[in-house]
Amino acid sequence: MVAFTKLLNGPKSLGVRVVAAYPGGSADIPSSRDRVEEYTKELRDGFKVEIVDSIPELLKKVDVVLLESVDGRPHLEQIRPVFEARKPVFIDKPVAGSLADAVKIFELARESGTPCFSSSSLRYSPGVVAIKNDPKIGEIRGCDAFSPCSLEEHHPDLFWYGVHGVETLFTLMGTGCKSVTRVQSDDSEFVTGTWDGGRIGTFRGLRGHGGYGAMVFGTKGSGPCVGTGAYDLLLQEVCTFFKTGKPPVSADETLEIFAFMEAADESKRQGGKPVLLETVLAKARAEAAK
Repeated sequence: MVAFTKLLNGPKSLGVRVVAAYPGGSADIPSSRDRVEEYTKELRDGFKVEIVDSIPELLKKVDVVLLESVDGRPHLEQIRPVFEARKPVFIDKPVAGSLADAVKIFELARESGTPCFSSSSLRYSPGVVAIKNDPKIGEIRGCDAFSPCSLEEHHPDLFWYGVHGVETLFTLMGTGCKSVTRVQSDDSEFVTGTWDGGRIGTFRGLRGHGGYGAMVFGTKGSGPCVGTGAYDLLLQEVCTFFKTGKPPVSADETLEIFAFMEAADESKRQGGKPVLLETVLAKARAEAAK
């Protein structure tokens, strides 16, 4: 949230300012628990952001919402009052702590008529965008994406950090993934997805090291791209979304990304067998309907 506020409240205005914030935090995740006090102080003292005691109080003071909790588990309950107030909302990764919660979030957004989207900043990395539109590559038929992939015990394996590399994969391949297989070792993950039309994409998750990027294979050529944080480019998309109410990433695509990661977990549980995305989505929708 501090990084976003520095950009939004900085000298280069994007037409959206952070004026109030509610500090959440999760006691069982150190990267959340140990930073809330510091971040709250920096927002309050450094950027003169008003700190409030609850989400309902926050909603009285803002037009739009950035849901920045690093823990995806409370997102569903945190976002309910936002949808009730019909405030457009950007949900930072991971969109939820389970596929069922992600399904429920987008169902509630649709039912309430509230504009909503989620995305990794890697989607807007200049290198990723450039190779996606490179005429020398042609139609993309395959992609090997990679990113760091540290694990967090309260989230499905790839939700926590692997989501960045998986989002890169889907940015380049598009939707249409049908099934997933996964292999895991102590220092890496390797997930293979089969797309419609015979396309194949992979995600390699690295632990303890590594950057972001992909190797892309097209009908005319192939080549690498490097991913970068691109917070400024993501925020440009977020601010445009806040002004237009038109999500730049569809709910269906985001749900397919999270179904890919959930199917990877299920494949691991089944010893590396292929798992259909439609199977895990059907299960999640049944759970969300309860």
